[in-house]
Amino acid sequence: MATTLLLFLLLIGFLALLWLRFGRSRREDEPPLDKGLIPWLGHALEFGKDAAKFLTRMKRKHGDIFTVRVAGQYITVLLDPNSYDAVLYDTVSFDSSRKKEALMKKIFSVVLPSFNPDKERAWLEHHFKGDCLDELRVSMDTHLRALLLADQRDLGTAEWREEGLFDLCYSLLFRAGYMAFFTRDDNTDAVYKQFRNFDKLLPKLARPNLSGAEKKSATSSQETLWQLLCPTGPQGGRDSSFWQESYLKYLGEEGVDAETQSRALLMQLWTTQCNAGPAAFWLLGHLLRQPEAMKAVRTEVRGVMQEPSLRHSPLEQLLTHKTPVFDSVLRETLRLTAAAFIFREVVAGKRLRLSSGQEYCLRKGDKVCLFPFVSPQMDPEIHQEPESFKYKRFLNDDMSEKQSFYKGGRRMAYYNMPWGAGGNSCVGEQFAISTLKTFVFTVLSHLELKMCEPTDTLPLVNPQRYGFGMLQPSGDLQIRYRFKRNR
Repeated sequence: MATTLLLFLLLIGFLALLWLRFGRSRREDEPPLDKGLIPWLGHALEFGKDAAKFLTRMKRKHGDIFTVRVAGQYITVLLDPNSYDAVLYDTVSFDSSRKKEALMKKIFSVVLPSFNPDKERAWLEHHFKGDCLDELRVSMDTHLRALLLADQRDLGTAEWREEGLFDLCYSLLFRAGYMAFFTRDDNTDAVYKQFRNFDKLLPKLARPNLSGAEKKSATSSQETLWQLLCPTGPQGGRDSSFWQESYLKYLGEEGVDAETQSRALLMQLWTTQCNAGPAAFWLLGHLLRQPEAMKAVRTEVRGVMQEPSLRHSPLEQLLTHKTPVFDSVLRETLRLTAAAFIFREVVAGKRLRLSSGQEYCLRKGDKVCLFPFVSPQMDPEIHQEPESFKYKRFLNDDMSEKQSFYKGGRRMAYYNMPWGAGGNSCVGEQFAISTLKTFVFTVLSHLELKMCEPTDTLPLVNPQRYGFGMLQPSGDLQIRYRFKRNR
């Protein structure tokens, strides 16, 4: 025992000497440096366990900019929204593709031979605009109503069903989205089952800190999904504007082999389908918890869905009618639950000037991280009582959208960033908004929803999901629902 203890102390002493000898020191013109107490590892454990809590603590300690060591890397975190443009629009000093390529390989086992983010974004923009966007909207609406009609036939109009709200939202939106993007309905349930398992393990895949059993489970779901997503027949049977066929054609023109194409399909499936279900859960959950907000949204639903029927599409009415209350509810929901990181790599020494006038030098090879969830979205100087859901937060008294928010007497250019900004902005924003609106209005038109226990609160967020888009709950909210009569 004494020998073991002595060896342990010698090891700690050796690591401490290495830390003192080779550890990085802050230069006078650099942001505050916080390396943590553990050599090399630094703050990796805190960052992975609850990034929002950790970065909020660092902000209180160091201010709006600081550098932390995370598993051997040095990450400069910028939390001044009025300074974000200095990073987002500088494509000379900062690179966004290297981090994305690393995550593609680590999470999805995808290595593209000639990855060109600009070309990929142009392809995506084509499919989320104009006629292609209209086509996706119609397909999504059609499949959603078909799923509800099938559920109605199974359930009838008198029987109450109990289910978790998260499971209900995720299942309906994923299956409708899968059929809309992949134009298949022969294996939807199998894909959904494997996808949910893969999605649960994805944050651990990214870090990575999977146990042996979790790694085996994630690998099994990955491999099964690659097979399930693989096209069943020759391409070209549909118009190239259909999403899956167009994507495979794009990959083929880039020299991507068939195996990598299947893996890339899983990556795009996750990208397009991982956020809608969680967003709908939080939105409906907040409405169920706040009767006043639910009443206001239902009033708009009745104004738009005047003759609701699952056999007739409400899409045209939804796209043309103004719904300021719903729009504010959606913005508030996303403010509370959209929590993606925006990463850049410093590829050339950069002198960064903040909105305060202060300047800091950033080292080549370091990473820069913007985290809009902490600031501006949860900044109490910008949003009063930021942890509370206030459905009118983004409404003026005349029911127009409120766009004036201030910090320190200065109007904020960015006061809510669920869709990112600049070259990092979400290409599918308009499709996502119309999807959520269609889903919520359709559900509230055709279903009676109640919480099983009126005193239930919304579950806490899963803190490991910070950085991966929409937050997910650590549990579920049990609800009862049935179809309304004469629908």
